[in-house]
Amino acid sequence: MNTGPWNSSSSKIRSRSPFQVRPFRTKNSQENLDRFIPNRSAMDFGYAHYMLTEGNKKGREKENDEVTSPSREAYQKHLAEAFNMNRTRILAFKNKPPTPVELIPKCILSPPPPPNSSKPRRHIPQSSERTLDAPDIRDDFYLNLLDWGSGNVLSIALGNTVYLWNADDSSTSELVTVDEEDGPVTSVAWAPDGRHLAIGLNNFHVQLWDSHSSRMVRTLRGGHQARVGSLSWNNHILTTGGMDGRIVNNDVRVRSHIVESYRGHQQEVCGLKWSPSGQQLASGGNDNVIHIWDRASVSSNSATRWLHRFEEHRAAVKALAWCPFQANLLASGGGGGDHCIKFWNAHTGVCLNSVNTGSQVCALLWNKNERELLSSHGFTQNQLTLWKYPSMLKMGELKGHTSRVLYMTQSPDGCTVASAAGDETLRFWNVFGTPQASKPAPKANTEPFAHVNRIR
Repeated sequence: MNTGPWNSSSSKIRSRSPFQVRPFRTKNSQENLDRFIPNRSAMDFGYAHYMLTEGNKKGREKENDEVTSPSREAYQKHLAEAFNMNRTRILAFKNKPPTPVELIPKCILSPPPPPNSSKPRRHIPQSSERTLDAPDIRDDFYLNLLDWGSGNVLSIALGNTVYLWNADDSSTSELVTVDEEDGPVTSVAWAPDGRHLAIGLNNFHVQLWDSHSSRMVRTLRGGHQARVGSLSWNNHILTTGGMDGRIVNNDVRVRSHIVESYRGHQQEVCGLKWSPSGQQLASGGNDNVIHIWDRASVSSNSATRWLHRFEEHRAAVKALAWCPFQANLLASGGGGGDHCIKFWNAHTGVCLNSVNTGSQVCALLWNKNERELLSSHGFTQNQLTLWKYPSMLKMGELKGHTSRVLYMTQSPDGCTVASAAGDETLRFWNVFGTPQASKPAPKANTEPFAHVNRIR
């Protein structure tokens, strides 16, 4: 029996290795599909026609060097890439695979690219740029004897005398020397206008002086029964804190100047600071307590109750500083038995962070241009420490004082810091950098009723 081609086919099948996939075969041989039939839906007939009819023209153009130039060849190359004409195959036997879909975009998984230009690190001088003598300055933690006004004039109390140092021309003048029975001077604070200076005295009184005319404007009496060691301005309101534990708001425009009072401290009030909004007052005392007072809830008939009371410090709290770039953020520093800088949310009353500095915290200042905090300290190093907020990493330590740095103030542009210590020196530090260039403000019309239309 002639088996014909079937025997050869079967022998070929037996010679194949196991586990191979056999070709699909239908029962009817006429239904077998030819796998070499092109897929018309996947082909570009327009491009195929162009390649069949225009291909010879390209060859003829290449032979003629005069017709084809380098610029023309570059143009044709870019044109071919734009229209996807660099393909070599005309027929397509299967559809293109679908474009994969990214479940998670690469921009999320990959880290962001580094910025092109990083901000250069600011140089922090380790030594003071200027040092002045400050003889007879009192080495008293609870007093506030240094302030820098908006008129760029610094005031400092040395014993019974208040001196003014003009930062524009470095000139020095004596404003007032109080009598022995009234002195010594226990606090100084510039009014927002940069012209009038408030001076707290040991005789329970507060004097207001005009620095331009070197004339005393008035004396505030009756608010305290002990020395006035802390002062803070809020527009026309001068708030005073005394050794008697009282806090008094004085309206300097009216004859009966006492308008509100706050009671909460059991010992001397050594720190007072109004918030930038003028709505909240922070007070610190020798009783290790901080109070937050709300301006909206004050009462002229009775002592106002505090909004928040913080008792976490373990020593006197003199250093207080409101954050200029984050509302309701207050920084406080504790004395010799505490060594801590604490941060408070004055709205909720929550302590956000506490950092042990290792020494007495005498004063705190925020950088107006960067997220930084400067603290001055006592024993053992008597240094100024610059901190990065909110990480509270040390950026630098400024040394030069040989006694605890009790007093610290900031220039109007926010860049220079002045510090005074018990070593009877006044030092200036360029710790906050150079002032930023700002756009000139539109000239204000100082005439009264300038906003009212004039009638001719």
